[in-house]
Amino acid sequence: MSANILVVDDDPKITDLLRRALALEGYSVQTAASGTTALEHARAHEPDLVILDILMPGMDGLEVCRRVRAAGDTPILLLTAKDEVTDRVRGLDSGADDYLVKPFALDELLARVRALFRRRETAAGEAFRYADLALDTATRTARRANREILLSTTEFELLRYFLRHPRRVLSRDAILNAVWGPGFDRPTNVVEVYIGYLRSKLEARGEGRLIQTVRGAGYVLREV
Repeated sequence: MSANILVVDDDPKITDLLRRALALEGYSVQTAASGTTALEHARAHEPDLVILDILMPGMDGLEVCRRVRAAGDTPILLLTAKDEVTDRVRGLDSGADDYLVKPFALDELLARVRALFRRRETAAGEAFRYADLALDTATRTARRANREILLSTTEFELLRYFLRHPRRVLSRDAILNAVWGPGFDRPTNVVEVYIGYLRSKLEARGEGRLIQTVRGAGYVLREV
């Protein structure tokens, strides 16, 4: 069964281009021209991935992103006409897994779509545990003690990377390559942003910190 992708943009030329290109890659594609319609579709059909433009009339893409993310871990690729670091960080802060600046090369967009799907493909039954933290890749669930933790796709991959290398100091570049993949530009603080997201979820009920900062070297999964 082909993956189902929802493309959201108020420019019919963009939606038609992406619909045809993604269909040629074997994906099932639906489109929406507004944030409201996109949310209705996402709730009714639960797409496997959302490609979402930020600048739309009415409800903009950032608000759509926040609401889709609040409902689950569907991968979200943001399209933005702005190339400022602050704008890109705002998109990631809204829960997006990746972003692409317009105008974009179609081949790069398709590569990023493939990368997002690869990040969701995990070995059945693979499980990790460190201290009171557990991650089950078959069900894509994380727990701290008895508390279930809802993670976005990127947060899941980041936590999995730490759990694969407990007590080992991981550099920022190593984390970027492992979680986001080599060759793609990212905001200079994307690792710090997602470490912050992960910490806030792991420590939401006052639990002790597990992801430690090693000044000048990177981060480590380690009890203090």
